[in-house]
Amino acid sequence: MKINYIFIPLITIATAWIGNYLTFGGMAWYKTINLPSWTPPGFIIGTVWTILFILAAISAIIVWNAEMPDEKLALIVIFFVVNALLNIGWSLLFFNLHLIGASVFEAGFLGLSVLALVIFIWPVSVLAAALLIPYFLWVSFATYLTYSVWIIN
Repeated sequence: MKINYIFIPLITIATAWIGNYLTFGGMAWYKTINLPSWTPPGFIIGTVWTILFILAAISAIIVWNAEMPDEKLALIVIFFVVNALLNIGWSLLFFNLHLIGASVFEAGFLGLSVLALVIFIWPVSVLAAALLIPYFLWVSFATYLTYSVWIIN
């Protein structure tokens, strides 16, 4: 078994765990703010994120095992790392620092990082890139939701 079959899921789990930890740390504040009526319930948000993290881990494993120049792999790895940091950063900005406006822009950058991954991965593996499209769509929705929260608060 290749080490990336363990390493990539562990990094994915760590990213999800840190984001979840930061989110739960701000739930008392979250319950006090105004939310749009169309805000999904927490269990749906959690379920969607779980599925998206699984798809992202599968995508990363496919890419890691694909044939490509080392420079291209290095660039894709950097995009995955930046994406993970942006993912965690949103939870920090929104739930812990309560910087809703900054969270909107940060979510936009998160979406752009997912789009960059799709674009750079597509020539390597259409499947790996396609696995990230739901992630891009969800982050786009989440960005609009964050913007809506910012406007009504």
